[in-house]
Amino acid sequence: MKPENKSITTDFILLGLFDSQDGGVFIAIILLVFMAATAGNSTLVLLIWSNANLHTPMYLLLSQLSLMDLTLISTTVPKMVVDFFSGHRAISRVGCGAQIFLYLTLGVAECVLLTLMAFDRYLAICSPLRYPILMTHRVCVQMAASSWVGGILVSLIYTTWVMHFSTCDSKVIHHFYCEVMALLKLACEDTSTYEKVVLAASIVFLLILFGLILTSYILIFLTVLHMNSSEGKKKALATCSSHLCVVTLYFAPTMVIYMNPSSSLSSEVDQHLSVFYAIITPMLNPLIYSLRNKEVMGTLRKMLGRCIIIKQERLLIRLIF
Repeated sequence: MKPENKSITTDFILLGLFDSQDGGVFIAIILLVFMAATAGNSTLVLLIWSNANLHTPMYLLLSQLSLMDLTLISTTVPKMVVDFFSGHRAISRVGCGAQIFLYLTLGVAECVLLTLMAFDRYLAICSPLRYPILMTHRVCVQMAASSWVGGILVSLIYTTWVMHFSTCDSKVIHHFYCEVMALLKLACEDTSTYEKVVLAASIVFLLILFGLILTSYILIFLTVLHMNSSEGKKKALATCSSHLCVVTLYFAPTMVIYMNPSSSLSSEVDQHLSVFYAIITPMLNPLIYSLRNKEVMGTLRKMLGRCIIIKQERLLIRLIF
């Protein structure tokens, strides 16, 4: 390529998911999903942080997962909705780098956090007597912080590396957000080394974390099988099944996207998997944990009950005076 075909400062164009002529219904659905995910995760975070009964390692880690989900869906959907209705789909190079950084940070942090949550469940079920000693509040905070810090450090390396590539005349990104592999397709330079590093690192990283989760649950199920109490078995399996559902929702699309060479996936398949991971999953997680958890539902009912009582008292005061 000739040097004059290269550009560093020109804005990129995000094609988005839908055409402006027939995408109104779909973008409305995406917007509803975003609102549901925002409400669900915000409610779950507020319930856990405001109720002393839920200040346990499991729920504190869950609140971090909801916080990550809230940030993840806010990284992509608002920009996509604004672009669709305004017709202006440009994104600056700085904005593109910010999207990549946030997306990778949250992706790595969530995978690490889910692994630590599996370890928490392993200790709670397999070593219940040592659990209060090992899983102190300080340890819980350190686990949550390590997830965020690990995500930030990994993302910073990959984002800095990918953003140093100069791009050619084409500025069109075939995605609804600035995705690493979609951006690399616009590069004028040889990106094969970067792609190989990302592929190898992703395979090692995801397989190690998934292997740790799998090992934890194998040990958990072996312990549950030897439990005498049927009530204890049900409680343990209910807690673990919620976490397993979330692990599947996260790791399945992530493995397909990042454990395959970029050339093996079409842009359409990549976008659909990204929609499931970055938009659908953040909406489903609070539903999975709240509907299958008696403590969360009980706390939610109490909070709603208090809100109703307060409103009735205010209405009564207005009627009297």
